[in-house]
Amino acid sequence: MAHKNFWDLLHEKQLSLTKSGIIIAEYLIQHPEEAQFLSISSLARNCNMAEATIYRFCKQLGFEGYNEMKIALAQANAAPISASVSYDLDFSTDTAALCENINLSFQSAIASTLSLLSPEAVDQAALLLQRARNVYCMGQGGSLILAHDIWARLSTISNKFHTCGDNHLQVLTASLTSSEDVILFVSYSGATRDMMDTLSIARNTGAKIILITHYADAPGTALADVVLLCGALEAPLDGGSIPIKVAELFVAEALILRYSLDNRELVNISRIKTSAAVATKLL
Repeated sequence: MAHKNFWDLLHEKQLSLTKSGIIIAEYLIQHPEEAQFLSISSLARNCNMAEATIYRFCKQLGFEGYNEMKIALAQANAAPISASVSYDLDFSTDTAALCENINLSFQSAIASTLSLLSPEAVDQAALLLQRARNVYCMGQGGSLILAHDIWARLSTISNKFHTCGDNHLQVLTASLTSSEDVILFVSYSGATRDMMDTLSIARNTGAKIILITHYADAPGTALADVVLLCGALEAPLDGGSIPIKVAELFVAEALILRYSLDNRELVNISRIKTSAAVATKLL
């Protein structure tokens, strides 16, 4: 759609809104900063509406879907020049203050993750990894890089851990899984169409699913056997922020260490083998 300030667009469309649309619009007006972080499920719950009603509201404003509307909202909320919602910076910020802002942001990401992450869920996920015949680490965009990092750690313990690239390969891999396999998917939003395609196929094959996400009510959680929640907030315009990756890696590290501690004999044997293999590579 044509680029137009979200608030101007809302004002332009206000007379044509339905009763439900007016309620949604009022919520957005009253909670503009908070709303840009919400999943469609969260906004629907806060407005006491069905997700389909939120979607129709977005279409009525001229957006293709919820994510496009959320991006427009974030753009309207943003200052003319903004580095990230995670940092309080301007052009006069010196490097020492910059580093302190980053330090606080990282600490906040870890602290919020610690408050959200369920130790019981980590235990359940580790048990699924232990029992699995194969484990496939997946993600999309920046989350795919994190999935590769997780695989790289786990692959030093056992060759039953795998990774795969783009969504096409992920869908193909999911179609060949069985009830003995696990898919470990990293998705901050837990609400991408490609992810839902992959997880739906995996669910139909009987594969177990572990989802690392921020939103407890994201659509992907309905398909997951275990949900591991990470903290830190990310606005639509700040995709790929490092604090988010820190939060997700915190969750991954907890899972990897729990699995390692529960399989100490295997870890020790694997460490001896892998250490011998890479010894000749060191100068």
